Amino acid sequence: MITVFGSINMDLIATTERLPKPGETVAGNSFATAAGGKGANQALAARRAGRYVHMAGAVGKDAFAEGALELLDAAGTDLSRVSHVEGPTGTALILVGGDGENMIAVIPGANGKVSGDNAEAAVNAMDQGDILMLQLEVPVEAVERALAASRARGITSILNLAPLIPDAPRLGRLADIVIANETEFERLAGQENMSAGDREAALERLHAQTGQTLIVTLGGDGVIAIRDGQISRAQGLVIEPVDTVGAGDTFCGYFAASLDEGLDFGSALRRAAVAGSLACLKPGAQPSIPLAAEVADRI
Repeated sequence: MITVFGSINMDLIATTERLPKPGETVAGNSFATAAGGKGANQALAARRAGRYVHMAGAVGKDAFAEGALELLDAAGTDLSRVSHVEGPTGTALILVGGDGENMIAVIPGANGKVSGDNAEAAVNAMDQGDILMLQLEVPVEAVERALAASRARGITSILNLAPLIPDAPRLGRLADIVIANETEFERLAGQENMSAGDREAALERLHAQTGQTLIVTLGGDGVIAIRDGQISRAQGLVIEPVDTVGAGDTFCGYFAASLDEGLDFGSALRRAAVAGSLACLKPGAQPSIPLAAEVADRI
């Protein structure tokens, strides 16, 4: 079973021909709202991949709360560990350019009220062998206590080092499995402007120090990882991206779901990479696409 402890947002998404420069105004093409938040996105991805998922977090008592939970509820996600607190639900303001790249500003709202006590309560409701997935859009204390509680209870913890906050390198050392993009991994390793060779050497060095499973997503170049002393790689699909919003969360959710299903590590990486690719094919797509498992198993 998977528990995702993290953020729940309402996303406000605008598309433009290109992203504006600082101080510049550009004309937009479309606007939409969609349920989001890295925690909720990853929970939805894992649920749509076919696993039973608990979502643990908080929404506000405002007009966005119901919409922020709508997709999770429709997918059959267990929402009994989601609190309704005073104040606004978290929001994300997203600009998507014509090349699929994006700019995002996140306002924590209720996510900022998630506490260490909430974290321990969520973990204490889990069983040994379950999977706990976390990100960094809720307070540091809550993430740290969730990681400590999961280790004490024999629960596998997966930490996605996003968004990149100052405490990310320290928190990264506390998880069983760490998922990072290239920039986040450079912060974790304490080295900038890595070449492919630098990255592989850093993976081996950190893995030797901590014994952790480390996964680095590389966008169109797929993913590289190290586990039990062995370097692994997986490639997604060759596509023309429409919108990269949610691709990383799709990867994380599908990876957790694949492990929970009992797949070997290499197969889990491959399915997750394909799912992340497929999530880029539709503007503002909510992860995930169940077809990813079938596609990944054929390549």
